[in-house]
Amino acid sequence: MSFQTGHIGLNVTDLDRSKEFYGRVFGFTVAGESREDGRRYAFLAQDGTLVLTLWQQSESRFAAGLPGLHHLSFQVADLDAVRRAEVVIRDVGAKIHHDGVVPHGEGASSGGVFFEDPDGIRLEIFAPDAAGDRAAPTTGAPTCGFF
Repeated sequence: MSFQTGHIGLNVTDLDRSKEFYGRVFGFTVAGESREDGRRYAFLAQDGTLVLTLWQQSESRFAAGLPGLHHLSFQVADLDAVRRAEVVIRDVGAKIHHDGVVPHGEGASSGGVFFEDPDGIRLEIFAPDAAGDRAAPTTGAPTCGFF
């Protein structure tokens, strides 16, 4: 038996704001949504494939100190794609960590940009070749452990 990640469900505080954010940063489109019985959620897709479900059922920011999601990582083809995403991330005013694109660790060829969504959920967009000759952050941990 083998497993592959299917869609991911995230709790958000403001469904409309989150749909806008994930649409702008990732290009996801709304494939369906519901507002029935006070339960608001939206299915976000890419090229017809469900990627994320956003559930409006939270009342505060993401709590990094509690068990659960550490961060959500998305792979793109190359450094150019990471750089294009970084421009949009900066444009929407998202909190960016490490001041932009960094390698996953010292000497690593892979790397990306690490940032937060409007609810503080930690996100990464990376490519296998995105590190180039940039220095790794000096936090003492690989950037996949970026907090």
